Amino acid sequence: MFPEYLEPWLNSTIAWLELGFLLLVLLLTLLAVGLWLQDRFFQKRHAIRRNYPLIGRFRYFFETLGEFFRQYFFAMDREELPFNRAQRAWVYRAAKDLSNTMAFGSTKQTGAGRVIFMNCPYPTLEKDAAKTLPLMIGPHCEQPYAARSFFNVSGMSFGALSRPAVQALSHGAAIANCWMNTGEGGLSPYHLEGGCDVVFQVGTARYGVRDAEGNLNDERLAAIAARPQVKMIEIKLSQGAKPGKGGILPAAKVTQEIAAIRGIPAGEASISPNGQPDVHSAEDLLDLIAHVREVSGKPTGIKCVLGAWAWVEDLFLAIHARGLESAPDFITIDSGDGGTGAAPMSLMDDVGLCLAESLPLLVDLRDGYGLTDRIRIIASGKLITPSMVAWAIAVGADFCVSARGYMFALGCIQALQCNRNTCPTGVTTHNPRLQRGLVPAEKSQRVAHFHDNLVKEVETIAHSCGVSEPRQLRRYHARMLSSNGESIPLDRLWPQVESGIYLREGRPSEKQPFVRWQGIGTGP
Repeated sequence: MFPEYLEPWLNSTIAWLELGFLLLVLLLTLLAVGLWLQDRFFQKRHAIRRNYPLIGRFRYFFETLGEFFRQYFFAMDREELPFNRAQRAWVYRAAKDLSNTMAFGSTKQTGAGRVIFMNCPYPTLEKDAAKTLPLMIGPHCEQPYAARSFFNVSGMSFGALSRPAVQALSHGAAIANCWMNTGEGGLSPYHLEGGCDVVFQVGTARYGVRDAEGNLNDERLAAIAARPQVKMIEIKLSQGAKPGKGGILPAAKVTQEIAAIRGIPAGEASISPNGQPDVHSAEDLLDLIAHVREVSGKPTGIKCVLGAWAWVEDLFLAIHARGLESAPDFITIDSGDGGTGAAPMSLMDDVGLCLAESLPLLVDLRDGYGLTDRIRIIASGKLITPSMVAWAIAVGADFCVSARGYMFALGCIQALQCNRNTCPTGVTTHNPRLQRGLVPAEKSQRVAHFHDNLVKEVETIAHSCGVSEPRQLRRYHARMLSSNGESIPLDRLWPQVESGIYLREGRPSEKQPFVRWQGIGTGP
């Protein structure tokens, strides 16, 4: 079969392979015996390994694989959390500008909390549809901002996100004519690269605008605000991922570049305080808002997760005492059920109200204290599909923002490794090998497609309800399913509050709590 001159070489090669295989088997056997002895007699920390030496080690391997097998093989389309396959698939197709039509009926569960919009017999025809006009924010500022889109990019820091991810979002937001929030990690060149409108966030650690002691540095703030792309300043009180705790960036992700932008040492974990250090009351908060607005000349607002809400009444009463120009120009209300940031499970799961409850509560407080035209409300929290965004606008939000929706548009597969610097799609890692897979020029187009297709479908929902554009949606246009299968109108769950009624009749927190239908679930 083989030439004779090759036979000695082949015989020698086979002999060496046999010897190598025997050595490998011997080494693996010795290793297995060593691990068995270690598990059985020496280690005392793990009961499973002590009772089932060697075999017990496979438990950790199967636990790791379980995440991927559940996602791709075992979980149904509507089962996964925090976002199920059907939701992610909608974003992926929208980002690729593919058809999002489906056949053979809905697979969405009909349980408590589901929102259903009320179509009318005379929907708005395409020729009668109106474009959503820009909405002014900060009319009392030197430089008010006319925001062009009602759906924008929420706060995600450079550091939490990779360089190519921030670049793609910046270019995509510019194409889509929406704003991009920097998150609390400071303003990087990559936020500005695409030319989009930027909302600069002042976190509790004041990254990018801090002095050596962590105090607000007016010169640095003025320099950032002087950039034409920076349209607004957002003061973060808390965020959905960890209400009651500051931002967390692991040491492995604090590179020299990120440290320079934030003004902190490289290679050390970046942990923000759990609150603004000089804000302890409504008066302190209004002082900080006024100071930042004076230094920047730009609309200035706050971001928070609502839990206890008497402080909001204190704030609104203090605004009326000082004058309407003292009010925050906007309030970003974040949902308490988690977000893009890493956080302790106890905070992510069990602290703060979810958006389904906190958004109508905040809208009613704002309206009840006569501040409807003064304060814009920005809704944030799992708003990644058209129905979610339409619900938020119908309840009373002026704008919606999304972080994880745009991450999916970048290619995120919900691997749940955001805090480990091992993101397989390059979105939240600083590993150059993994970042290579995310090409900003390609992904920026997907970011823009996701924005445009979501806005288009929100407009479709609005037209089916008989209004010409989404901001005309009201609570009576939607109903929410209760636990007994009956749907309840949103304006019955949260009746419209008369403007200024709480100024005349007193604080609602000191009276009967807001009425809500019993048995309703937690969100759309």
